[in-house]
Amino acid sequence: MDLKSKRVIALDEKVSARTYSPLPVVLTRGKGVYVFDAAGKRYFDMLSAYSALNQGHQHPKIVGAAKRQLSRIALTSRAFHNDQMGPFLEKLCRVTGKEMAVPMNSGAEAVETAIKTMRLWGYRVKGIPSDMAEIIVVADNFHGRTTTIVGFSSDPDARTDFGPAMPGFRVIPFDDAQALENAITENTCGFLVEPIQGEAGVRIPAPGYLTDVRRICTEKKVLFCADEIQTGFGRTGRPFCVDHDGVVPDLFVLGKALSGGLYPISAVVGDNKILGLFESGTHGSTFGGNPLASAIGAAAIDVVVKEKLAKNSAAMGELFLEKLISLDHPLIREVRGQGLLLALEFKKPIAKDFCKLLLKGGLLAKDTHDYTVRFSPPLIIKKSQLDAAFKIIAVAMNAIKERE
Repeated sequence: MDLKSKRVIALDEKVSARTYSPLPVVLTRGKGVYVFDAAGKRYFDMLSAYSALNQGHQHPKIVGAAKRQLSRIALTSRAFHNDQMGPFLEKLCRVTGKEMAVPMNSGAEAVETAIKTMRLWGYRVKGIPSDMAEIIVVADNFHGRTTTIVGFSSDPDARTDFGPAMPGFRVIPFDDAQALENAITENTCGFLVEPIQGEAGVRIPAPGYLTDVRRICTEKKVLFCADEIQTGFGRTGRPFCVDHDGVVPDLFVLGKALSGGLYPISAVVGDNKILGLFESGTHGSTFGGNPLASAIGAAAIDVVVKEKLAKNSAAMGELFLEKLISLDHPLIREVRGQGLLLALEFKKPIAKDFCKLLLKGGLLAKDTHDYTVRFSPPLIIKKSQLDAAFKIIAVAMNAIKERE
């Protein structure tokens, strides 16, 4: 490692609370599917900032939109109207098939907004007694790290010493529609679920699970809220992951790729009969829906749609999955994926070591829960690039075999 990178890492470790354990590389530039370190070495980005970079690094159309808006006005607060938010949200509603949105910033903020939305609907529409509303979530979920959200997390690192947990949540197994039906009570206002569990290691439910979820929620008068922060905007080979089962949730929670990788942008999207329940002062965000975010978000959506990134994700994802399966290594427990959201799960806790070998070879990926490596490259990736990236993975696989 060069001296400059060592100094950067030393400074980070001195002044930044250690809430992350990054790989030992200092990135200074990105373009398309590649990032570059301080010494100029090029890497394939196979993490895409946890799917925030579906459009690739520094997409010229998104960067151009940001520059144009920066030269005009960036922030107004919601105390006043701006000329960018309405067109942005209209575009967002069009691609989701919904009527209204609440613009926020981070993904966790959007999840908190969805929780408030489901509770508000539960009290105002379903008639749940005051302070009695319940939301059903699933085990091994990841929806963010606010105190409310970590209270129903299954991850000890997320929960320990951050209590007390907020009441009003019931945890059931993932991919178990019967468990959902059994858990619903007269006070249940919503069901919050990731269509594919990303942080848990790309856990994909059985076909038809979301169809059953939609039916049960409709029959039991419960809001179905899909957290598509990681899976949305083409990541799994369809515009949204729920499209694989042909269902429409009552609420979408969106973020990450909505930003084009430039700026924190998130939103909750639904219909007027739900989101129209909010009144002035009941919710808000100083930065949510600001002109800069809106211009970037609109451009980010345009790129996904016009460049047909979902279609490319489906094609390249199928190819990538075949390649990973072809490794057929005794250390591999399972290979799974949908679109360009894939995982390689080992039988031993060697995922971090494997990521270090990938780093050495010129590919960046991140381990999750010791055993699994997640691959989620930008959706603009081409076959030639995927072929080159896989060669690095194969070399790392041979190296890990020799170690073991």
